[in-house]
Amino acid sequence: MSALRAAARYGGILLSLVALGIVLVLAAGGAELPARGVATGYVAVFVAVTLVRMVRDVLHGHVGLDILAVVAMVATLAVGEYIASLIIVLMLSGGEALEEFAARRAQRDLTALLDRSPRTAHVVGAPGALRAAAGDERLRDVPVDEVQVGDLLVVRPSEVVPVDGVVVGDAGAFDESSLTGESLPVTRGDGEEVFSGAVNGTRAVRLRAVRRSADSQYQQIVALVQAAQTSRAPVVRLADRFAVPFTAVSLVLAGTAWGLSGDPTRFAEVLVLATPCPLLLAAPIAFLGGLSRAAKSGIIVKGGAQIERLARVRSVCFDKTGTLTSGRPELVDVIPAQGFTADEVLQLAASAEQYSSHVLADGIRAAADARGLQLLPAQEASEVATNGVSAVMAGRQVAVGKAAFVATVADGVQRPPLEPGQVASYVAIDGRFAGALLLADAARQESREVVAWLRSHGVERVAMLTGDAAPTAEAIAHAIGIDEVHADLLPPEKVHLVGQFTPRPTMMVGDGINDAPALAASGIGVAMGARGATAAGDAADVVITVDSLTRVAEAIAIGRHTVRVALTAIWLGIGLSVGLMLVAMTGVIPAVVGALVQELVDLATILYALRALRAPASAPTPAPRDR
Repeated sequence: MSALRAAARYGGILLSLVALGIVLVLAAGGAELPARGVATGYVAVFVAVTLVRMVRDVLHGHVGLDILAVVAMVATLAVGEYIASLIIVLMLSGGEALEEFAARRAQRDLTALLDRSPRTAHVVGAPGALRAAAGDERLRDVPVDEVQVGDLLVVRPSEVVPVDGVVVGDAGAFDESSLTGESLPVTRGDGEEVFSGAVNGTRAVRLRAVRRSADSQYQQIVALVQAAQTSRAPVVRLADRFAVPFTAVSLVLAGTAWGLSGDPTRFAEVLVLATPCPLLLAAPIAFLGGLSRAAKSGIIVKGGAQIERLARVRSVCFDKTGTLTSGRPELVDVIPAQGFTADEVLQLAASAEQYSSHVLADGIRAAADARGLQLLPAQEASEVATNGVSAVMAGRQVAVGKAAFVATVADGVQRPPLEPGQVASYVAIDGRFAGALLLADAARQESREVVAWLRSHGVERVAMLTGDAAPTAEAIAHAIGIDEVHADLLPPEKVHLVGQFTPRPTMMVGDGINDAPALAASGIGVAMGARGATAAGDAADVVITVDSLTRVAEAIAIGRHTVRVALTAIWLGIGLSVGLMLVAMTGVIPAVVGALVQELVDLATILYALRALRAPASAPTPAPRDR
């Protein structure tokens, strides 16, 4: 479709050049009447096509700026300036081609993500085998969509990893810049996960597929990019905002010049300098550039409307665990109640946490594994999201979670004193309070810097919204400079609070599935490091593929920079056009020269719009990451 559109645009330029050449040859040979006839016929067809497009735009609720171009073409024909009329046609056709060229430049980083999407995979073993048979080293190339979980894959040097997998055997070095925006390669050893879209280094690596193509990291990013490319940026609203005043001013200036001079030619000379290309072309290019710049930094913004809202953010709400903190709490102590041992409490709690998706579950299971405690299978298990998990194992009833959750099945729950950054998970066994597990989840290194940046760059209100206990939440908030804390929130309470938060627009930043409703309820939702398949990624307006909170501030900086560039490009075009029209009112700019000069105005505004590709000067510097 894009190829047909490009062919039509460049074909229009060619036809306009041919028509202009014929007219110039006829005029030079003294055939004035045939020259006028060819020009009038060609311009009439172009005007008719433009009018049809204008009517269609009006029916869709968009004000048509092409009315100025139509009036200018008709006026130049009426006063005998048919060459100027043809130049206007050529200028409009050339403007569309220039727009396409600039758009390709502006979305280069977005397109690069799509072009590099893996299409085939090298699978070890015979077709239909979930595991490669011993000694079966045959490789077969299959479409990436046919790779199954458990397939053994070979990724050759410099190839793109086709699906998410874990390294099998020798380690490999991978370029993850397309996922994270960072150029330094990262080494992944045996058992470590590698995401699709990473580029393998100089030696072949074996991977065991852990997700199918549709659920893998890179394909999810590609889906987000495709949605961003097909979304309609708010440039229509920007153009409409200026369309009627600009049209009115242009017609008044042209009419005034005609009235003062008494020469209708003056009307045409003024109006040829009022063609609307700066409004129609510059703003879309700026928004595409902003989307591309964000993608280069590992920030996938789902459309131009989200870019505009990023620019206007006035309040920011953060989830705590996994957002302001690292999200990987580690067990620091087990405090058993009387009648229970530490190993007993940890073993049964970790066994129950096998059936939980809560962020604390991984730390508890890892601690039990480190102590050599065998996890028990459950006869039955259930989880209450964000509250806790219950399970029956070896005939024993175990509940693990928040104090209030455990208190529903056991009396005498005791809350231990917590140090800053610590969180407690409580355990009940057979209806008795069995003890507490203390875990520490420290604040991210960059959290304080990001909060300070937000406050110094026009964000009026910064708050923490979390389901965790107040003492833990307040300790983390105090450490990073957040004064407003809303703790012990259930998901519906968090959604209600975000929906009522002022001043607006409000940004909500979270990372987990339980954050998805709050992300959807906010003015702009940001999913931190979310895998595209998660509910948080689906509900968010912005998905940050890098595990760095700094990208939240960078997203706001890019949004502001993009909107500022778009508006400046529009005002630059309007200012130049109005200034030239005022000069043309004196009669010193012939219609032909005016049409050519306006093309230079178009070029200047579009080149300025491409400034959106640059990194905003106010963006914070990302903190270095350990490799």
